[in-house]
Amino acid sequence: MPTDLKCLIDHRLSYAVVRITGTLDAAGAIRLHNGLLGCLAEQPEALIVDLTDMRLAPRQALSVFAAVARQAATWPQVPMFLCGPTPEVADLLGRGPVDWHTAVVRDVGTAVRSLAQDRAPVAATLAEDLLPVEGASRRAREMATEACLRWQLPTLAGPTCTVATELVNNVVAHAHTMMRLRLSARRRYVHIAVADGSTEPPVLRGDMPPAALWGHGLALVDAVAAHWGSLAIEGGKVVWATLDIRTRLRSDRLSAIHDQRRRSPESG
Repeated sequence: MPTDLKCLIDHRLSYAVVRITGTLDAAGAIRLHNGLLGCLAEQPEALIVDLTDMRLAPRQALSVFAAVARQAATWPQVPMFLCGPTPEVADLLGRGPVDWHTAVVRDVGTAVRSLAQDRAPVAATLAEDLLPVEGASRRAREMATEACLRWQLPTLAGPTCTVATELVNNVVAHAHTMMRLRLSARRRYVHIAVADGSTEPPVLRGDMPPAALWGHGLALVDAVAAHWGSLAIEGGKVVWATLDIRTRLRSDRLSAIHDQRRRSPESG
Protein backbone atom coordinates (compact mmCIF):
# COMPACT_ATOMS: atom_id res chain seq x y z
CA MET A 1 0.00 0.00 0.00
CA PRO A 2 1.56 3.34 -1.00
CA THR A 3 2.24 5.82 1.75
CA ASP A 4 0.26 9.06 1.96
CA LEU A 5 3.21 10.91 3.46
CA LYS A 6 4.07 14.21 1.78
CA CYS A 7 6.97 16.63 2.31
CA LEU A 8 6.56 20.28 1.36
CA ILE A 9 9.98 21.94 1.24
CA ASP A 10 10.59 25.69 1.39
CA HIS A 11 14.14 26.79 0.48
CA ARG A 12 13.41 30.50 0.05
CA LEU A 13 15.20 31.55 3.23
CA SER A 14 18.69 30.76 4.50
CA TYR A 15 17.21 27.83 6.43
CA ALA A 16 15.08 24.98 5.05
CA VAL A 17 11.53 24.42 6.31
CA VAL A 18 10.00 20.99 5.66
CA ARG A 19 6.30 20.47 6.41
CA ILE A 20 5.31 16.82 6.77
CA THR A 21 1.71 15.69 6.28
CA GLY A 22 0.21 12.22 6.35
CA THR A 23 1.27 9.02 8.07
CA LEU A 24 4.92 8.25 8.73
CA ASP A 25 5.16 4.52 8.02
CA ALA A 26 8.04 2.34 6.83
CA ALA A 27 7.69 3.31 3.16
CA GLY A 28 7.22 6.96 4.04
CA ALA A 29 10.31 6.91 6.26
CA ILE A 30 12.50 6.02 3.28
CA ARG A 31 11.07 8.86 1.21
CA LEU A 32 11.35 11.26 4.12
CA HIS A 33 14.96 10.24 4.78
CA ASN A 34 15.91 10.91 1.17
CA GLY A 35 14.03 14.21 1.10
CA LEU A 36 15.64 15.53 4.28
CA LEU A 37 19.12 14.48 3.14
CA GLY A 38 18.44 16.35 -0.10
CA CYS A 39 17.73 19.44 2.00
CA LEU A 40 21.00 19.02 3.89
CA ALA A 41 22.89 18.73 0.61
CA GLU A 42 21.94 22.36 -0.04
CA GLN A 43 23.77 23.31 3.18
CA PRO A 44 21.03 25.43 4.79
CA GLU A 45 21.65 27.41 7.97
CA ALA A 46 19.24 25.07 9.77
CA LEU A 47 16.77 22.28 9.03
CA ILE A 48 13.32 23.01 10.45
CA VAL A 49 10.86 20.10 10.25
CA ASP A 50 7.19 20.82 10.93
CA LEU A 51 5.51 17.70 12.41
CA THR A 52 2.16 19.35 13.23
CA ASP A 53 0.20 17.38 10.62
CA MET A 54 2.20 14.14 10.79
CA ARG A 55 0.77 10.90 12.15
CA LEU A 56 2.92 7.95 13.19
CA ALA A 57 2.59 4.23 12.42
CA PRO A 58 4.63 2.28 13.42
CA ARG A 59 6.77 3.80 16.17
CA GLN A 60 9.99 2.46 14.64
CA ALA A 61 9.59 4.80 11.67
CA LEU A 62 10.47 7.69 13.98
CA SER A 63 14.12 6.59 13.88
CA VAL A 64 14.44 8.42 10.56
CA PHE A 65 14.86 11.68 12.47
CA ALA A 66 17.76 10.33 14.52
CA ALA A 67 19.51 9.24 11.32
CA VAL A 68 19.03 12.63 9.67
CA ALA A 69 20.10 14.44 12.86
CA ARG A 70 23.37 12.49 12.90
CA GLN A 71 24.07 13.53 9.32
CA ALA A 72 23.16 17.16 10.02
CA ALA A 73 25.56 17.23 12.96
CA THR A 74 28.38 15.63 10.94
CA TRP A 75 27.85 17.68 7.77
CA PRO A 76 26.86 20.39 7.04
CA GLN A 77 26.99 20.85 10.84
CA VAL A 78 23.70 22.71 11.16
CA PRO A 79 20.99 22.54 13.85
CA MET A 80 17.83 20.55 13.28
CA PHE A 81 14.47 21.49 14.81
CA LEU A 82 11.49 19.14 15.14
CA CYS A 83 8.43 21.36 15.53
CA GLY A 84 4.90 20.79 16.81
CA PRO A 85 4.85 17.01 17.31
CA THR A 86 1.76 15.33 18.73
CA PRO A 87 2.01 14.41 22.45
CA GLU A 88 2.69 10.77 21.48
CA VAL A 89 5.49 11.69 19.06
CA ALA A 90 6.96 14.22 21.50
CA ASP A 91 7.05 11.55 24.21
CA LEU A 92 8.80 9.06 21.94
CA LEU A 93 11.31 11.67 20.80
CA GLY A 94 12.03 12.49 24.44
CA ARG A 95 12.82 8.86 25.19
CA GLY A 96 15.20 8.44 22.28
CA PRO A 97 18.79 9.65 21.92
CA VAL A 98 18.73 13.43 21.57
CA ASP A 99 21.73 15.01 19.88
CA TRP A 100 22.82 18.49 20.96
CA HIS A 101 22.26 19.61 17.37
CA THR A 102 18.55 18.67 17.54
CA ALA A 103 15.77 20.43 19.42
CA VAL A 104 12.09 19.54 19.82
CA VAL A 105 10.11 22.78 19.98
CA ARG A 106 6.48 23.89 20.07
CA ASP A 107 6.20 25.29 16.55
CA VAL A 108 8.11 26.66 13.56
CA GLY A 109 7.97 30.18 14.96
CA THR A 110 9.83 29.04 18.08
CA ALA A 111 12.54 27.50 15.92
CA VAL A 112 12.92 30.67 13.85
CA ARG A 113 13.15 32.83 16.98
CA SER A 114 15.78 30.50 18.39
CA LEU A 115 17.87 30.94 15.24
CA ALA A 116 17.50 34.72 15.49
CA GLN A 117 18.60 34.71 19.13
CA ASP A 118 21.63 32.60 18.28
CA ARG A 119 22.81 35.47 16.05
CA ALA A 120 25.16 33.22 14.15
CA PRO A 121 26.27 34.87 10.91
CA VAL A 122 24.89 33.41 7.70
CA ALA A 123 27.52 31.19 6.12
CA ALA A 124 29.57 32.88 3.43
CA THR A 125 29.20 30.83 0.27
CA LEU A 126 30.76 30.61 -3.18
CA ALA A 127 29.30 28.14 -5.68
CA GLU A 128 29.52 27.40 -9.38
CA ASP A 129 28.46 24.72 -11.87
CA LEU A 130 31.38 23.08 -13.66
CA LEU A 131 31.71 20.90 -16.73
CA PRO A 132 33.55 17.56 -16.36
CA VAL A 133 36.54 18.76 -18.37
CA GLU A 134 40.25 19.16 -17.70
CA GLY A 135 39.99 22.87 -16.89
CA ALA A 136 37.51 22.24 -14.06
CA SER A 137 40.28 21.60 -11.52
CA ARG A 138 41.94 24.92 -12.43
CA ARG A 139 38.65 26.72 -11.87
CA ALA A 140 38.25 24.90 -8.55
CA ARG A 141 41.63 26.21 -7.39
CA GLU A 142 40.70 29.73 -8.46
CA MET A 143 37.44 29.55 -6.52
CA ALA A 144 39.14 28.11 -3.43
CA THR A 145 41.79 30.85 -3.45
CA GLU A 146 39.21 33.58 -4.00
CA ALA A 147 37.02 32.23 -1.19
CA CYS A 148 39.83 32.02 1.39
CA LEU A 149 41.07 35.51 0.57
CA ARG A 150 37.55 36.91 0.69
CA TRP A 151 36.96 35.27 4.09
CA GLN A 152 40.37 36.40 5.40
CA LEU A 153 41.62 32.84 5.76
CA PRO A 154 44.79 32.98 3.63
CA THR A 155 46.51 30.13 5.50
CA LEU A 156 43.70 27.79 4.44
CA ALA A 157 44.04 28.62 0.73
CA GLY A 158 46.47 25.76 0.10
CA PRO A 159 44.48 23.02 1.86
CA THR A 160 41.22 24.28 0.38
CA CYS A 161 42.73 24.23 -3.12
CA THR A 162 43.97 20.68 -2.54
CA VAL A 163 40.60 19.35 -1.43
CA ALA A 164 38.57 21.20 -4.07
CA THR A 165 40.94 20.04 -6.82
CA GLU A 166 40.82 16.39 -5.80
CA LEU A 167 37.03 16.30 -5.43
CA VAL A 168 36.57 17.92 -8.83
CA ASN A 169 39.20 15.66 -10.44
CA ASN A 170 37.30 12.61 -9.20
CA VAL A 171 34.17 13.78 -11.00
CA VAL A 172 36.11 14.44 -14.21
CA ALA A 173 37.84 11.05 -14.06
CA HIS A 174 34.98 8.86 -12.87
CA ALA A 175 31.50 10.41 -12.77
CA HIS A 176 31.72 12.25 -16.14
CA THR A 177 28.72 14.44 -15.21
CA MET A 178 28.03 18.08 -14.58
CA MET A 179 29.00 19.07 -11.06
CA ARG A 180 28.40 21.87 -8.59
CA LEU A 181 31.28 23.03 -6.42
CA ARG A 182 30.24 24.86 -3.27
CA LEU A 183 32.58 26.42 -0.69
CA SER A 184 31.30 27.93 2.54
CA ALA A 185 32.70 29.27 5.79
CA ARG A 186 31.02 28.78 9.15
CA ARG A 187 32.13 29.50 12.70
CA ARG A 188 34.81 26.82 12.88
CA TYR A 189 35.05 25.08 9.53
CA VAL A 190 35.48 25.74 5.85
CA HIS A 191 33.24 23.37 3.90
CA ILE A 192 34.00 22.07 0.41
CA ALA A 193 31.32 20.05 -1.37
CA VAL A 194 30.95 18.73 -4.91
CA ALA A 195 27.62 17.38 -6.16
CA ASP A 196 27.60 15.17 -9.26
CA GLY A 197 25.25 12.91 -11.18
CA SER A 198 26.81 9.57 -10.25
CA THR A 199 25.41 7.35 -7.51
CA GLU A 200 28.73 5.49 -7.05
CA PRO A 201 30.15 6.41 -3.62
CA PRO A 202 33.81 7.39 -3.26
CA VAL A 203 36.12 4.71 -1.88
CA LEU A 204 39.33 5.37 0.03
CA ARG A 205 41.69 2.48 -0.62
CA GLY A 206 44.58 2.01 1.78
CA ASP A 207 46.52 -0.39 -0.42
CA MET A 208 46.73 1.58 -3.65
CA PRO A 209 50.09 1.51 -5.51
CA PRO A 210 51.86 4.82 -6.25
CA ALA A 211 50.62 4.79 -9.87
CA ALA A 212 46.96 4.81 -8.79
CA LEU A 213 45.88 8.45 -8.95
CA TRP A 214 42.31 7.76 -7.80
CA GLY A 215 43.34 6.27 -4.49
CA HIS A 216 45.88 9.01 -3.85
CA GLY A 217 43.29 11.70 -4.62
CA LEU A 218 41.08 10.59 -1.76
CA ALA A 219 44.16 10.03 0.39
CA LEU A 220 45.00 13.71 -0.09
CA VAL A 221 41.49 14.68 0.98
CA ASP A 222 41.76 12.37 3.99
CA ALA A 223 45.15 13.88 4.92
CA VAL A 224 43.98 17.48 4.68
CA ALA A 225 40.38 17.41 5.91
CA ALA A 226 39.17 17.31 9.49
CA HIS A 227 36.22 15.24 8.24
CA TRP A 228 34.99 14.05 4.85
CA GLY A 229 32.30 11.79 3.46
CA SER A 230 29.56 11.43 0.89
CA LEU A 231 25.82 11.87 0.88
CA ALA A 232 23.47 10.13 -1.55
CA ILE A 233 20.93 12.46 -3.10
CA GLU A 234 18.30 12.02 -5.78
CA GLY A 235 20.09 11.42 -9.07
CA GLY A 236 23.62 11.45 -7.66
CA LYS A 237 25.67 12.26 -4.59
CA VAL A 238 27.53 15.00 -2.74
CA VAL A 239 31.11 14.42 -1.63
CA TRP A 240 32.03 16.83 1.14
CA ALA A 241 34.99 17.75 3.32
CA THR A 242 35.57 20.17 6.18
CA LEU A 243 38.73 22.04 7.12
CA ASP A 244 39.15 23.14 10.72
CA ILE A 245 40.05 26.82 10.78
CA ARG A 246 41.96 26.40 14.05
CA THR A 247 44.30 23.56 13.13
CA ARG A 248 47.31 23.21 10.88
CA LEU A 249 47.59 20.89 7.92
CA ARG A 250 48.91 17.43 8.67
CA SER A 251 51.91 18.14 6.48
CA ASP A 252 53.78 14.90 7.14
CA ARG A 253 51.05 12.73 5.63
CA LEU A 254 50.46 15.17 2.79
CA SER A 255 54.16 15.31 1.87
CA ALA A 256 54.38 11.52 1.78
CA ILE A 257 51.44 11.30 -0.62
CA HIS A 258 52.85 14.02 -2.87
CA ASP A 259 56.19 12.15 -2.96
CA GLN A 260 54.39 9.00 -4.10
CA ARG A 261 52.60 10.89 -6.86
CA ARG A 262 55.82 12.49 -8.10
CA ARG A 263 57.42 9.04 -8.36
CA SER A 264 54.43 7.68 -10.28
CA PRO A 265 55.04 7.28 -14.03
CA GLU A 266 51.43 8.42 -14.64
CA SER A 267 51.62 11.59 -12.57
CA GLY A 268 53.43 13.67 -15.17
